[in-house]
Amino acid sequence: MSSSHDPLYIEFVANLRRLRKNQGMSQSDLAIRIGRDQTFVSKVESCERRLDVIEASKWCIELGVRLEDALPAQLRRHWES
Repeated sequence: MSSSHDPLYIEFVANLRRLRKNQGMSQSDLAIRIGRDQTFVSKVESCERRLDVIEASKWCIELGVRLEDALPAQLRRHWES
């Protein structure tokens, strides 16, 4: 199994997508904010491209959330304890 298909990573990306959509932000809007193009956001959200920790942090900053808030519940519990 590819690391980009790890269930925890897939949940992380789904959380990022949900957070973006909850704010009414399009992929294009987010792409502009993070200095990338819309296809980059699309590839991340479809797990074709994997985010590194710096990219994920920038993504969360632009969504106005903490990185921990986007983590899968299983991992978030460890941050909160």
